Amino acid sequence: MNMFYNKEGVGDTLIVTLGSTEREDKAVERNDNVARIYSKETNQTIGYNVFHFSSIHELSSNGVVDESEELVTAVNHAIKESGFQDELVYDPSPKFVVGYVEEMEKHPNADKLNICQVNVGEERLQIVCGAPNVDHGQKVVVAKVGAVMPSGMIIKDASLRGIESTGMICSAKELDLPDAPKEKGILILPDDYEVGSEFKAY
Repeated sequence: MNMFYNKEGVGDTLIVTLGSTEREDKAVERNDNVARIYSKETNQTIGYNVFHFSSIHELSSNGVVDESEELVTAVNHAIKESGFQDELVYDPSPKFVVGYVEEMEKHPNADKLNICQVNVGEERLQIVCGAPNVDHGQKVVVAKVGAVMPSGMIIKDASLRGIESTGMICSAKELDLPDAPKEKGILILPDDYEVGSEFKAY
C-alpha cells in the first residue's frame, strides 16, 4: 500500500494505491467522498481516492505519505462510511532491508539477467537482477514490494522474461546515496550488516 497527497498539485485528495492493472481494465465507482478504483476483470480493488481529506485527517505531507496507524484508521473509517467493504491493513515493517544472496543462477531467457534467491530475514525472495556485479554470498540492500524509491518509482511484483521477481536489489545510485559510483552495479554491504534489518541510508 502506498499513499500520496499533494494539496497544491492535485487538490485535497488522498490517493491510496493497493495494486495495478492495465489502463483499459480500470473502472471507478464513487460513493460520497470516496472513489474505488478496481479491475473490471477480477473486481479486485487496486486503489482509493479520498476527496476533501483535510476534513477527515490533517496531513502536512507533499508527495509520498508516511503511513501511521492513526492515518490508516481514518482512511478505513472514510471507506466504511462510504459503503465500501475493504479494510486497509497498517504494515509498519521496513521496506528497505538488508538481504543475503543465498543462490544465483542465470536467467534461461536473458543473458544479462540472473535469478537470485535472497534471504531478507523472515522470508526468502526470488529477485531477478541485471547488475553485472551481483553474486551469491553477498549482503545487499533489498527494496521490498511497496517500497517507494527516491525517484518516485514504486516497487511491485513483476515478471521478467517469464520469471517472477519480488522486490529489487538496489544500487547506491538508485538509493540516492551520496558519492554513488557512476558504474553500473548493486551496492554490496559489509559483512557486519544484519540480514533482515532495516537499511537506513543516513
